[in-house]
Amino acid sequence: MHKKTWLVFICLAILIAGYSVVQYFFMDAHQAGFVKLKLMLDSTLSSFWYIMLYAHIVFGIVALVIGPFTLFSRFREKNINRHRMMGKIYMLGIFLGSVSGLYLAYYATGGLVSQLGFGFLALLWMITAIQALANIKHKKIRDHQKWMIRNYSLTFAAVTLRIWLPLFTVLFGFERFNLSYAIIAWLCWVPNLFVAEWIIQRKINTMQENVKIQL
Repeated sequence: MHKKTWLVFICLAILIAGYSVVQYFFMDAHQAGFVKLKLMLDSTLSSFWYIMLYAHIVFGIVALVIGPFTLFSRFREKNINRHRMMGKIYMLGIFLGSVSGLYLAYYATGGLVSQLGFGFLALLWMITAIQALANIKHKKIRDHQKWMIRNYSLTFAAVTLRIWLPLFTVLFGFERFNLSYAIIAWLCWVPNLFVAEWIIQRKINTMQENVKIQL
């Protein structure tokens, strides 16, 4: 990952992480925009739902902020031990975040389309992490890096979700929020995966060109 790209990712990640911490931990979570809107559309939310929401936020923030450091090649090469330690923390955040995310997906606003969108996001979030972990254990470093790029593109859904939400709200209003949210449930992560594949292919092409130059 190039330095400028890394700076954009880390700035957006810290911005969203800080916003979530302030909204859910320094202020009353019941007054958070997402929760208030959900209470308006749904009758009640159980105490266990709140527990899983907090778990998802905490572990999602951990993964969101640590992710760019694990992907930045210069940091990785100069701090291999820290990279491994941060990688373990990142994986823990992914596994616990995806489990809580899968639970929350079942209760997603917007009906079945939203439930499936966020459900697949949670499952793929875990699957790509498992693939990344399996490849590094077999010392397949390049394949590990590819799966980590795919995985972080899904982690970054926390950012893209919050970009699409206000945009759709401005364009279509609260009256069509259920429909908007159902679309965003897919829009927040599917394009991210396409971008991840583009980045991976670009890296492969760059490596191949470098090999040709050396030959």
